[in-house]
Amino acid sequence: MWSFSHQDILAIVVAASFASGLNVYATVATLGLLSHAGAFQLPPGLHLLTSWTVIAIALAMFVLEFFADKIPLFDLLWNALQTFVRVPIAALVSYGAAQHLSPVAQLAAAALGGAIALAAHGGKTAVRAAVTPSPEPISNMALSFGEDVAAVSLTWFASKHPVIAAIIVIVAVVLIVIFIRYVVRSLRALFQRSRQALTQKAEA
Repeated sequence: MWSFSHQDILAIVVAASFASGLNVYATVATLGLLSHAGAFQLPPGLHLLTSWTVIAIALAMFVLEFFADKIPLFDLLWNALQTFVRVPIAALVSYGAAQHLSPVAQLAAAALGGAIALAAHGGKTAVRAAVTPSPEPISNMALSFGEDVAAVSLTWFASKHPVIAAIIVIVAVVLIVIFIRYVVRSLRALFQRSRQALTQKAEA
């Protein structure tokens, strides 16, 4: 089993945090399975992820999200609720990975992981909000499937090339920040459409 330096672990956390923003269940399951396969050794603070119970729950939720995230309109509600899952779990994983650091540094790592996951989640939600109005469901399903693949692939790639994976994530986050205005506009449009849909449904 490969043992990584503290810098490599930090790089993996950065990549895993971004992947969690896309699909946290796929990321948690992938980390646990890769550790069992001997791809790398998780730090002591993350040994809970190697529990078969945790892996089984993550896989079950991944299957649920796999279908829920591909239903137009419902996927928007699902992703809105997942904000309260993806970001906190990414923060907790980052906190556990940094247990060898000082308490202040651990909190900083947790904040970084949560911020990266929030950026990924926000970018994903913005793109989904732009695609959902499309009258055909194929684009929505293809996008969702691509996000699932990206989450698993990025987590796996980070176990092989952590620094490169971290650089990819940093570039992606920078691009999201650059287009933050579009992200905010998309989120506002999303909530407006959701409110209109609920109003129309109530009147019907």
